[in-house]
Amino acid sequence: MTNEDILKALSNVQEPDLGKDLVTLNMVKDVAIDGNNVSFTVVLTTPACPMKDMIQNACINAVKLLVNKDAVVKVNFTSNTTSNRKDPKTILSNVKNIIAVVSGKGGVGKSSVSANFALALAKGGAKVGLMDADIYGPSQHIMFGIRGERPLMRDVNGKGMIVPIEKYGIKVMSIGLLIDERQAVVWRGPMVSSAIRQFVSDVDWGELDYLIIDMPPGTGDIHLTIVQTVPVTGVIVVTTPQTVALADAKKGIAMFGQAQLKVPVIGLVENMSYFTPAELPNNKYYIFGKDGGKNLADEFDIPLLGQIPLVQSIREGGDVGIPVMVSDEVIAKKAFEDFAANAIRGIAMRNAELAPTQVQEVVV
Repeated sequence: MTNEDILKALSNVQEPDLGKDLVTLNMVKDVAIDGNNVSFTVVLTTPACPMKDMIQNACINAVKLLVNKDAVVKVNFTSNTTSNRKDPKTILSNVKNIIAVVSGKGGVGKSSVSANFALALAKGGAKVGLMDADIYGPSQHIMFGIRGERPLMRDVNGKGMIVPIEKYGIKVMSIGLLIDERQAVVWRGPMVSSAIRQFVSDVDWGELDYLIIDMPPGTGDIHLTIVQTVPVTGVIVVTTPQTVALADAKKGIAMFGQAQLKVPVIGLVENMSYFTPAELPNNKYYIFGKDGGKNLADEFDIPLLGQIPLVQSIREGGDVGIPVMVSDEVIAKKAFEDFAANAIRGIAMRNAELAPTQVQEVVV
C-alpha cells in the first residue's frame, strides 16, 4: 500500500453536503502506513459535523474495497470550521460565522431556540457565543441562570472591553446583565442601534466558530443595524405552526430576501410543532396546527431545519436557568440536536456555494 493508493481510494468518498470528494476538497491529511495499518486525518468543516460517522465508515470501506481488504484503518478527525468572510475583518475578526435567529412576531420561542441551538453547537465541540440583541425584552440572562451577574472589563490592546459571561461552555452577553431588570429600557432607535454596535465592538468575543444573535421580533432598526455593522453569514427563521405566526414569519423571510440586504436564509425551524406529554412520549398532539412550517418552507423554497415539540421541560428549563440541552430530558433535546445538525450543514453549504459574506450597505 502507498499513500497514492490511499488517496486514490478516498477520492471516491464524497462529502455528503458539498458534493465533492474528500481529496478534491483537501480534507485528507497525514496519511501513514505501517504494514496493514493505515491511518489518516479527515479535516471536517465544523467540529459539530453530524456526518462524522457516515464519513468514517465510507473511508474505511473505500480503503478495504479498493486497496487492501486486510487493511486495519484508523480515521482521525480534526476540524476547521468553514467561513466565507471577505470583509476587511475590522470587527469580530476572529468570528468565523455570524448567525441571526429571527422571527416575525414575539411569543414563538425564538430565545429558547437560540439558547438551545447555541448549546447544541457547543456540545459538538464548536466555540460558540450568544448575543442577546433583544434590547427591549432580553431573556438570555434568565435562561442561562446568570441574572444579577455583571460582566467584567478587560484591557485589550489599550481598549477597555466587556468580557462576556461564560456558562455551559458558551459566551453570553445580554443587556439584561448591564441594567436593573426592574427598569424598562425606554430608548429611541438611535440609542438602541448604538447599544447593538457596542455589543459587537466593545465586547471581547475572542475566537468563535459561531456567534448566534438572538434578534428581537419583527423587522426593524436592530435588524438593519446588525447587517450594516457585522457580516451576517445567514439567518434562521423561527415560527410556530399557526396561521398568524406563519404570516409574520413570511415578513421576516421577505426582509432578508430583499435585493439590498442579500443575507441568505439558512432555513426555517418550527417551534411548538406538537405537544408530547411526558407520560405519553410517543403521542403527538398538534395543538397549533400541523405542518405549517413545512408548508411555508416549501412555499419559499428554503430548508425546514427542524420541528421542536412543545414540552414542559423547555419552559421549565428556561425559567430556572437550566436550558433543556443541558438537562436530562430526551425528546426535546433530540429535536434540538437534529435541528442544529441540519443548520450546521446549511451553513457549510452556504459558505461553499453562495457569495462571500459582507457587511451590507442598506439604503431605506
